[in-house]
Amino acid sequence: MKKTRILLVEDETDVLQVNRAFLEEQGYEVCCAETLREARNCLWESPPDLVLLDVLLPDGSGYDFCREIREISLVPVIFLTCMGGDGHIVTGLDRGGDDYIIKPYSFSVLQARVAAQLRRRGTVTGEISLPPLQINLTSGLVRLNGETIDLTRKEFLLLLYLVENRGQELSQAGIYEAVWSAPPETMGNTVRMHVSRLRQKLRLDEGSAFELSAAGQNYIFLRTVYAP
Repeated sequence: MKKTRILLVEDETDVLQVNRAFLEEQGYEVCCAETLREARNCLWESPPDLVLLDVLLPDGSGYDFCREIREISLVPVIFLTCMGGDGHIVTGLDRGGDDYIIKPYSFSVLQARVAAQLRRRGTVTGEISLPPLQINLTSGLVRLNGETIDLTRKEFLLLLYLVENRGQELSQAGIYEAVWSAPPETMGNTVRMHVSRLRQKLRLDEGSAFELSAAGQNYIFLRTVYAP
């Protein structure tokens, strides 16, 4: 059986080796990188199932590398960094990160966060067909009326959450916790901005077959008409 592959990007050699040993003990295959150059090579040569990413690296920022990853892949990314504080957490999540762990952390927390992201990735298979909207859960490809809609990973996960909970009134805090895997106090305007971009990309204000309406601080996603 193929092992789950993790790309571990960390410039402190001792931390890298300790984390690698722990992850391998848990049964994962680990590709290690101490620079972004090495990380890019690992990403292309052996595409991982999950990325553990430091922020402060010798040849660049982990935030920027996460954005690079999001241009080509939906692989889960967890930041492992000493850069704490709401501002850094929001930046990491806005750049496409799925979770954010602040050093120091325990191995039990690391394993739980890794397992949670892999479970989510494992359940995202197949396709949702809600004409004229089609969502491929494996590739992350979204089509509306046959036209491919270019979404970031977070926009894709937001759309998926709205579709799966269509007809229900969803709070911004609940959306943020579900999609960004982070506490509401770090939310800021994140949900509102992503909802706005999603509306524009799906053209929800142009007599669409779908409606994403605001109810106070909450949102409701509805299918308003059926495709012929």
